[in-house]
Amino acid sequence: MLTVGDKFPSFDLTAVPGGPEGLKGDFVQISDKSDAGKWKVVFFWPKDFTFVCPTEIVAFGKLSKDFADRDAVVYGVSIDSEFVHLNWRLHHADLKDLPIPMLADIKRELTEGTGVMAKDAGVALRATFVVDPQGIIRHVSVNDLSVGRNPQEILRILDGLQSDELCPCNWKKGDDFIKV
Repeated sequence: MLTVGDKFPSFDLTAVPGGPEGLKGDFVQISDKSDAGKWKVVFFWPKDFTFVCPTEIVAFGKLSKDFADRDAVVYGVSIDSEFVHLNWRLHHADLKDLPIPMLADIKRELTEGTGVMAKDAGVALRATFVVDPQGIIRHVSVNDLSVGRNPQEILRILDGLQSDELCPCNWKKGDDFIKV
């Protein structure tokens, strides 16, 4: 699995765009070159039409403006196709207003390239990468398939990384930094 300090892999995936455009059935291409110069939060979920996954996706979506305020974009990725993503958005009330894109990694290239494929299940683990504007991984976390993650914690970590300071345990934006 890739880790902090590694270069995030190149990718070019078809996606269901976020917002109302995502409900029209017009797909877009999103690559590692998209949103150049921005921080990227790339999170993987195992499969569409499951139970824990929409809770995380919706939570990331609710924080999309907070991430945007920090010059960061959020990309959600699973091994499902863009057609499955679209149908999930159309038929799941909580996903209809999703403001972030859903990337289709049907060939599993990005999932395998990052090393987050669950060996026995054949799907992505609940992995989250925070990637700086130069494409370097600055944070990675992985949860087992049964446990959802906390997007608010990812936002806190992004704040700490962007501060370029020493941040103590449970530090939040606006708190004091460690002085050496």
